[in-house]
Amino acid sequence: MNRRAAIKSTLVAASGLAAAATLPRPSIAQAAPKISWRMTSSFPKALDTIFGAATTMANYVREATDGNFEIQLFASSELVPGLQAADAVTAGTVEACHTACYYYWGKDPTWALATAVPFMFNARQMNAWMYHGGGNDLLAEFFATQNCYGLACGNTGAQMGGWFRKEINTVADLQGVKMRIGGFTGKIVEKLGVIPQQIAAGEIYQALEKGAIDAAEWVGPYDDDKLGFAKVAPYYYYPGFWDGGPTLHSLVNLAKWNDLPKSYQSILRAACEAANGNMLANYDQKNPTALRRLVAGGAQLRPFSQEILSACFEAANATYAEINASNAGFKKIFDSQTVFRNDAYLWAQVSEYTFDTFMMTQQRRGKL
Repeated sequence: MNRRAAIKSTLVAASGLAAAATLPRPSIAQAAPKISWRMTSSFPKALDTIFGAATTMANYVREATDGNFEIQLFASSELVPGLQAADAVTAGTVEACHTACYYYWGKDPTWALATAVPFMFNARQMNAWMYHGGGNDLLAEFFATQNCYGLACGNTGAQMGGWFRKEINTVADLQGVKMRIGGFTGKIVEKLGVIPQQIAAGEIYQALEKGAIDAAEWVGPYDDDKLGFAKVAPYYYYPGFWDGGPTLHSLVNLAKWNDLPKSYQSILRAACEAANGNMLANYDQKNPTALRRLVAGGAQLRPFSQEILSACFEAANATYAEINASNAGFKKIFDSQTVFRNDAYLWAQVSEYTFDTFMMTQQRRGKL
Protein backbone atom coordinates (compact mmCIF):
# COMPACT_ATOMS: atom_id res chain seq x y z
CA MET A 1 0.00 0.00 0.00
CA ASN A 2 1.49 3.41 -0.99
CA ARG A 3 1.57 6.40 1.32
CA ARG A 4 -1.49 8.09 -0.27
CA ALA A 5 -3.61 4.94 0.09
CA ALA A 6 -2.50 4.49 3.68
CA ILE A 7 -3.53 8.07 4.57
CA LYS A 8 -6.90 7.58 2.86
CA SER A 9 -7.49 4.35 4.75
CA THR A 10 -6.65 6.01 8.05
CA LEU A 11 -8.99 8.95 7.37
CA VAL A 12 -11.87 6.63 6.44
CA ALA A 13 -11.40 4.64 9.64
CA ALA A 14 -11.17 7.79 11.74
CA SER A 15 -14.28 9.31 10.19
CA GLY A 16 -16.14 6.09 10.86
CA LEU A 17 -15.20 6.20 14.54
CA ALA A 18 -16.20 9.85 14.77
CA ALA A 19 -19.55 9.16 13.12
CA ALA A 20 -20.21 6.28 15.49
CA ALA A 21 -19.44 8.54 18.42
CA THR A 22 -21.98 11.13 17.26
CA LEU A 23 -24.80 8.73 16.40
CA PRO A 24 -27.73 8.49 18.87
CA ARG A 25 -26.95 5.71 21.31
CA PRO A 26 -29.61 2.97 21.36
CA SER A 27 -28.68 2.28 24.94
CA ILE A 28 -30.72 0.42 27.50
CA ALA A 29 -30.89 3.63 29.52
CA GLN A 30 -32.70 5.37 26.68
CA ALA A 31 -34.92 2.42 25.77
CA ALA A 32 -35.81 1.71 29.39
CA PRO A 33 -35.81 4.96 31.36
CA LYS A 34 -36.32 5.02 35.11
CA ILE A 35 -39.99 5.71 35.83
CA SER A 36 -41.73 5.61 39.19
CA TRP A 37 -45.52 5.80 39.56
CA ARG A 38 -47.90 5.83 42.47
CA MET A 39 -51.04 3.72 42.13
CA THR A 40 -53.84 4.11 44.64
CA SER A 41 -56.21 1.19 45.15
CA SER A 42 -59.91 1.25 45.99
CA PHE A 43 -59.35 -1.83 48.16
CA PRO A 44 -57.71 -2.69 51.48
CA LYS A 45 -54.65 -4.93 51.58
CA ALA A 46 -56.57 -7.47 53.67
CA LEU A 47 -58.58 -8.39 50.57
CA ASP A 48 -55.62 -10.12 49.01
CA THR A 49 -57.45 -11.31 45.89
CA ILE A 50 -58.65 -7.87 44.75
CA PHE A 51 -55.74 -5.79 46.03
CA GLY A 52 -53.48 -8.60 44.92
CA ALA A 53 -54.40 -8.20 41.23
CA ALA A 54 -52.64 -4.83 41.21
CA THR A 55 -49.69 -6.34 43.07
CA THR A 56 -49.39 -9.07 40.45
CA MET A 57 -49.51 -6.51 37.66
CA ALA A 58 -46.90 -4.24 39.28
CA ASN A 59 -44.56 -7.17 39.88
CA TYR A 60 -44.76 -8.20 36.22
CA VAL A 61 -44.01 -4.65 35.10
CA ARG A 62 -41.03 -4.31 37.43
CA GLU A 63 -39.55 -7.66 36.43
CA ALA A 64 -40.07 -7.12 32.70
CA THR A 65 -38.24 -3.78 32.85
CA ASP A 66 -35.43 -4.92 35.17
CA GLY A 67 -36.76 -2.58 37.84
CA ASN A 68 -36.77 0.49 35.62
CA PHE A 69 -40.56 0.92 35.68
CA GLU A 70 -41.72 0.84 39.28
CA ILE A 71 -45.40 1.11 40.29
CA GLN A 72 -45.80 1.68 44.02
CA LEU A 73 -49.16 0.54 45.37
CA PHE A 74 -51.15 2.23 48.11
CA ALA A 75 -54.19 0.69 49.76
CA SER A 76 -57.52 2.44 50.01
CA SER A 77 -57.28 5.67 52.07
CA GLU A 78 -53.48 5.57 52.40
CA LEU A 79 -53.34 8.32 49.79
CA VAL A 80 -56.90 8.69 48.55
CA PRO A 81 -60.27 7.39 49.82
CA GLY A 82 -61.19 4.22 47.94
CA LEU A 83 -64.22 5.68 46.20
CA GLN A 84 -62.23 8.68 44.94
CA ALA A 85 -59.39 6.77 43.27
CA ALA A 86 -60.41 7.59 39.69
CA ASP A 87 -60.87 11.26 40.58
CA ALA A 88 -57.25 11.40 41.74
CA VAL A 89 -56.08 9.96 38.41
CA THR A 90 -58.19 12.40 36.41
CA ALA A 91 -56.76 15.29 38.39
CA GLY A 92 -53.19 13.99 38.09
CA THR A 93 -52.77 13.68 41.85
CA VAL A 94 -51.53 10.13 41.24
CA GLU A 95 -50.40 8.50 38.03
CA ALA A 96 -52.72 5.50 38.27
CA CYS A 97 -55.33 3.67 40.29
CA HIS A 98 -56.81 0.20 40.57
CA THR A 99 -60.55 0.35 40.94
CA ALA A 100 -64.03 -0.75 39.88
CA CYS A 101 -65.25 1.83 37.40
CA TYR A 102 -68.88 1.51 38.42
CA TYR A 103 -68.06 3.27 41.67
CA TYR A 104 -68.19 6.50 39.66
CA TRP A 105 -71.53 5.98 37.93
CA GLY A 106 -72.91 9.03 39.77
CA LYS A 107 -70.74 11.25 37.58
CA ASP A 108 -71.84 9.46 34.42
CA PRO A 109 -73.59 6.05 34.26
CA THR A 110 -71.30 5.15 31.35
CA TRP A 111 -68.62 4.37 33.94
CA ALA A 112 -70.64 1.32 35.03
CA LEU A 113 -70.42 -0.32 31.61
CA ALA A 114 -66.66 -0.74 32.08
CA THR A 115 -67.22 -2.98 35.11
CA ALA A 116 -70.62 -4.67 35.04
CA VAL A 117 -74.29 -3.85 34.76
CA PRO A 118 -77.20 -6.12 35.73
CA PHE A 119 -78.08 -9.02 33.47
CA MET A 120 -75.26 -8.45 31.00
CA PHE A 121 -72.07 -10.55 30.77
CA ASN A 122 -70.35 -13.33 32.66
CA ALA A 123 -66.57 -13.04 33.04
CA ARG A 124 -65.63 -14.83 29.83
CA GLN A 125 -68.15 -12.86 27.81
CA MET A 126 -66.94 -9.57 29.26
CA ASN A 127 -63.36 -10.42 28.31
CA ALA A 128 -64.45 -11.49 24.83
CA TRP A 129 -66.33 -8.23 24.29
CA MET A 130 -63.45 -6.09 25.53
CA TYR A 131 -60.55 -7.84 23.81
CA HIS A 132 -62.19 -8.99 20.57
CA GLY A 133 -65.62 -7.34 20.33
CA GLY A 134 -64.51 -3.73 20.13
CA GLY A 135 -65.15 -3.04 23.78
CA ASN A 136 -61.73 -1.70 24.68
CA ASP A 137 -61.85 0.80 21.82
CA LEU A 138 -65.28 2.05 22.89
CA LEU A 139 -64.20 2.31 26.52
CA ALA A 140 -61.02 4.13 25.52
CA GLU A 141 -63.14 6.83 23.88
CA PHE A 142 -65.07 7.32 27.10
CA PHE A 143 -62.03 7.14 29.39
CA ALA A 144 -60.34 9.85 27.31
CA THR A 145 -63.19 12.22 28.18
CA GLN A 146 -62.27 11.58 31.83
CA ASN A 147 -58.55 12.22 31.21
CA CYS A 148 -57.77 8.52 31.73
CA TYR A 149 -56.54 5.49 29.85
CA GLY A 150 -58.01 2.18 31.06
CA LEU A 151 -56.69 -1.38 31.12
CA ALA A 152 -58.74 -4.32 32.39
CA CYS A 153 -56.96 -5.70 35.45
CA GLY A 154 -59.00 -8.27 37.33
CA ASN A 155 -62.33 -10.07 37.32
CA THR A 156 -64.10 -11.76 40.24
CA GLY A 157 -66.41 -13.95 38.18
CA ALA A 158 -70.13 -14.02 38.99
CA GLN A 159 -70.65 -12.66 42.47
CA MET A 160 -73.04 -13.56 45.26
CA GLY A 161 -76.27 -11.66 45.92
CA GLY A 162 -75.30 -10.53 49.38
CA TRP A 163 -76.02 -10.93 53.07
CA PHE A 164 -79.41 -10.14 54.59
CA ARG A 165 -80.52 -9.87 58.21
CA LYS A 166 -83.90 -11.42 57.28
CA GLU A 167 -85.16 -13.75 54.57
CA ILE A 168 -86.12 -12.23 51.23
CA ASN A 169 -88.68 -14.42 49.50
CA THR A 170 -90.80 -11.99 47.48
CA VAL A 171 -90.47 -8.59 45.86
CA ALA A 172 -92.54 -7.19 48.72
CA ASP A 173 -89.82 -8.27 51.17
CA LEU A 174 -87.42 -5.82 49.51
CA GLN A 175 -89.49 -2.81 50.53
CA GLY A 176 -87.50 -0.51 52.81
CA VAL A 177 -84.39 -2.72 52.92
CA LYS A 178 -81.31 -0.54 53.38
CA MET A 179 -78.64 -2.31 51.35
CA ARG A 180 -75.00 -1.62 50.60
CA ILE A 181 -74.85 -2.31 46.89
CA GLY A 182 -72.13 -1.28 44.45
CA GLY A 183 -72.35 0.40 41.10
CA PHE A 184 -75.49 1.86 39.69
CA THR A 185 -77.46 -1.28 40.52
CA GLY A 186 -78.83 0.77 43.38
CA LYS A 187 -80.71 2.86 40.83
CA ILE A 188 -82.37 -0.33 39.58
CA VAL A 189 -83.28 -2.06 42.85
CA GLU A 190 -84.52 1.28 44.12
CA LYS A 191 -87.48 0.76 41.78
CA LEU A 192 -88.39 -2.29 43.90
CA GLY A 193 -88.23 -0.45 47.21
CA VAL A 194 -84.61 -1.05 48.22
CA ILE A 195 -82.78 1.90 49.78
CA PRO A 196 -79.27 1.67 48.26
CA GLN A 197 -76.15 2.66 50.17
CA GLN A 198 -72.63 3.00 48.73
CA ILE A 199 -70.11 2.06 51.43
CA ALA A 200 -66.44 1.14 51.09
CA ALA A 201 -65.41 -2.45 51.90
CA GLY A 202 -63.76 -1.67 55.23
CA GLU A 203 -66.91 0.01 56.60
CA ILE A 204 -69.55 -2.55 55.63
CA TYR A 205 -69.30 -4.88 58.65
CA GLN A 206 -69.66 -2.07 61.14
CA ALA A 207 -72.71 -0.71 59.31
CA LEU A 208 -74.34 -4.15 59.37
CA GLU A 209 -73.45 -4.77 62.99
CA LYS A 210 -74.92 -1.46 64.14
CA GLY A 211 -78.07 -1.90 62.07
CA ALA A 212 -77.34 1.13 59.90
CA ILE A 213 -78.01 -1.17 56.93
CA ASP A 214 -80.09 -4.34 56.61
CA ALA A 215 -78.11 -6.06 53.88
CA ALA A 216 -74.83 -5.86 51.99
CA GLU A 217 -73.17 -7.37 48.97
CA TRP A 218 -69.46 -7.45 48.40
CA VAL A 219 -67.98 -10.15 46.15
CA GLY A 220 -68.24 -13.80 47.10
CA PRO A 221 -67.39 -16.47 49.68
CA TYR A 222 -63.64 -15.91 50.02
CA ASP A 223 -63.79 -12.16 50.59
CA ASP A 224 -67.10 -12.27 52.45
CA ASP A 225 -65.67 -14.80 54.89
CA LYS A 226 -62.71 -12.51 55.57
CA LEU A 227 -65.06 -9.59 56.21
CA GLY A 228 -67.16 -11.61 58.68
CA PHE A 229 -70.60 -10.77 57.32
CA ALA A 230 -72.13 -14.11 58.38
CA LYS A 231 -71.82 -13.07 62.03
CA VAL A 232 -74.31 -10.22 61.63
CA ALA A 233 -76.46 -11.13 58.58
CA PRO A 234 -76.94 -14.91 58.26
CA TYR A 235 -78.94 -15.18 55.00
CA TYR A 236 -76.60 -15.49 52.02
CA TYR A 237 -78.31 -15.00 48.66
CA TYR A 238 -77.29 -15.76 45.08
CA PRO A 239 -76.75 -14.91 42.28
CA GLY A 240 -75.39 -11.37 42.16
CA PHE A 241 -77.28 -10.64 38.95
CA TRP A 242 -75.69 -7.19 38.79
CA ASP A 243 -72.17 -8.62 38.81
CA GLY A 244 -72.07 -11.48 36.31
CA GLY A 245 -68.49 -10.74 35.24
CA PRO A 246 -67.30 -7.53 36.93
CA THR A 247 -64.03 -6.19 35.59
CA LEU A 248 -61.57 -4.09 37.55
CA HIS A 249 -59.39 -1.55 35.79
CA SER A 250 -55.99 0.02 36.07
CA LEU A 251 -56.75 3.61 35.17
CA VAL A 252 -53.80 5.76 34.10
CA ASN A 253 -53.70 9.53 33.79
CA LEU A 254 -53.94 10.13 30.03
CA ALA A 255 -50.87 12.38 29.81
CA LYS A 256 -48.80 9.88 31.82
CA TRP A 257 -49.91 7.07 29.52
CA ASN A 258 -49.01 9.06 26.41
CA ASP A 259 -45.59 9.89 27.87
CA LEU A 260 -44.68 6.23 28.38
CA PRO A 261 -42.29 4.64 25.87
CA LYS A 262 -44.15 2.28 23.55
CA SER A 263 -42.29 -0.66 25.05
CA TYR A 264 -43.54 0.26 28.53
CA GLN A 265 -47.08 0.68 27.25
CA SER A 266 -46.91 -2.84 25.81
CA ILE A 267 -45.47 -4.26 29.02
CA LEU A 268 -48.12 -2.56 31.16
CA ARG A 269 -50.88 -3.72 28.83
CA ALA A 270 -49.63 -7.32 28.92
CA ALA A 271 -49.17 -7.24 32.71
CA CYS A 272 -52.76 -6.04 33.21
CA GLU A 273 -54.10 -8.70 30.88
CA ALA A 274 -52.16 -11.38 32.77
CA ALA A 275 -53.39 -10.08 36.14
CA ASN A 276 -56.93 -10.03 34.78
CA GLY A 277 -56.92 -13.78 34.14
CA ASN A 278 -54.90 -14.55 37.25
CA MET A 279 -57.41 -12.90 39.58
CA LEU A 280 -60.33 -14.86 38.17
CA ALA A 281 -58.42 -18.12 38.57
CA ASN A 282 -57.53 -17.13 42.13
CA TYR A 283 -61.19 -16.67 43.05
CA ASP A 284 -62.22 -19.90 41.33
CA GLN A 285 -59.66 -21.74 43.46
CA LYS A 286 -60.54 -20.06 46.78
CA ASN A 287 -64.32 -19.67 46.69
CA PRO A 288 -65.38 -23.35 46.95
CA THR A 289 -63.51 -23.94 50.21
CA ALA A 290 -64.69 -20.63 51.63
CA LEU A 291 -68.33 -21.41 50.79
CA ARG A 292 -68.14 -24.75 52.59
CA ARG A 293 -66.61 -22.98 55.59
CA LEU A 294 -69.34 -20.33 55.67
CA VAL A 295 -72.18 -22.87 55.46
CA ALA A 296 -70.56 -25.05 58.14
CA GLY A 297 -70.38 -21.92 60.31
CA GLY A 298 -74.12 -21.26 60.03
CA ALA A 299 -74.58 -19.17 56.89
CA GLN A 300 -78.00 -19.83 55.36
CA LEU A 301 -77.56 -20.22 51.60
CA ARG A 302 -80.59 -19.03 49.63
CA PRO A 303 -81.36 -18.44 45.92
CA PHE A 304 -83.22 -15.32 44.88
CA SER A 305 -86.68 -16.35 43.78
CA GLN A 306 -87.62 -16.28 40.11
CA GLU A 307 -90.15 -13.57 41.03
CA ILE A 308 -87.38 -11.34 42.36
CA LEU A 309 -85.03 -12.03 39.46
CA SER A 310 -87.74 -11.34 36.89
CA ALA A 311 -88.80 -8.11 38.59
CA CYS A 312 -85.20 -6.94 38.74
CA PHE A 313 -84.69 -7.86 35.08
CA GLU A 314 -87.65 -5.70 34.06
CA ALA A 315 -86.49 -2.86 36.32
CA ALA A 316 -83.03 -3.04 34.73
CA ASN A 317 -84.46 -2.83 31.20
CA ALA A 318 -86.58 0.16 32.17
CA THR A 319 -83.53 1.88 33.67
CA TYR A 320 -81.44 1.25 30.55
CA ALA A 321 -84.19 2.73 28.36
CA GLU A 322 -84.28 5.86 30.53
CA ILE A 323 -80.52 6.37 30.36
CA ASN A 324 -80.27 5.57 26.64
CA ALA A 325 -82.80 8.29 25.92
CA SER A 326 -80.61 11.00 27.46
CA ASN A 327 -77.00 9.78 27.32
CA ALA A 328 -75.60 9.11 23.85
CA GLY A 329 -72.23 7.93 25.19
CA PHE A 330 -73.88 5.32 27.40
CA LYS A 331 -76.15 4.18 24.56
CA LYS A 332 -73.24 3.69 22.15
CA ILE A 333 -71.45 1.28 24.50
CA PHE A 334 -74.63 -0.35 25.82
CA ASP A 335 -75.86 -1.10 22.29
CA SER A 336 -72.53 -2.79 21.52
CA GLN A 337 -72.76 -4.89 24.67
CA THR A 338 -76.38 -5.84 23.97
CA VAL A 339 -75.64 -7.13 20.47
CA PHE A 340 -72.62 -9.05 21.73
CA ARG A 341 -74.59 -10.48 24.68
CA ASN A 342 -77.27 -11.94 22.44
CA ASP A 343 -74.75 -13.96 20.42
CA ALA A 344 -72.69 -14.84 23.50
CA TYR A 345 -75.59 -16.50 25.31
CA LEU A 346 -76.73 -18.25 22.14
CA TRP A 347 -73.33 -19.92 21.94
CA ALA A 348 -72.96 -20.49 25.70
CA GLN A 349 -76.11 -22.62 25.92
CA VAL A 350 -74.97 -24.98 23.19
CA SER A 351 -71.79 -26.56 24.47
CA GLU A 352 -70.61 -24.96 27.73
CA TYR A 353 -74.02 -25.03 29.40
CA THR A 354 -74.73 -28.60 28.32
CA PHE A 355 -71.36 -29.84 29.55
CA ASP A 356 -71.52 -27.91 32.85
CA THR A 357 -75.08 -29.02 33.54
CA PHE A 358 -74.24 -32.67 32.96
CA MET A 359 -71.23 -32.48 35.29
CA MET A 360 -73.24 -30.73 38.00
CA THR A 361 -75.86 -33.47 37.74
CA GLN A 362 -73.14 -36.08 38.29
CA GLN A 363 -71.95 -34.16 41.33
CA ARG A 364 -75.45 -34.11 42.84
CA ARG A 365 -75.62 -37.87 42.27
CA GLY A 366 -72.36 -38.31 44.16
CA LYS A 367 -70.47 -39.61 41.15
CA LEU A 368 -67.66 -37.05 41.08
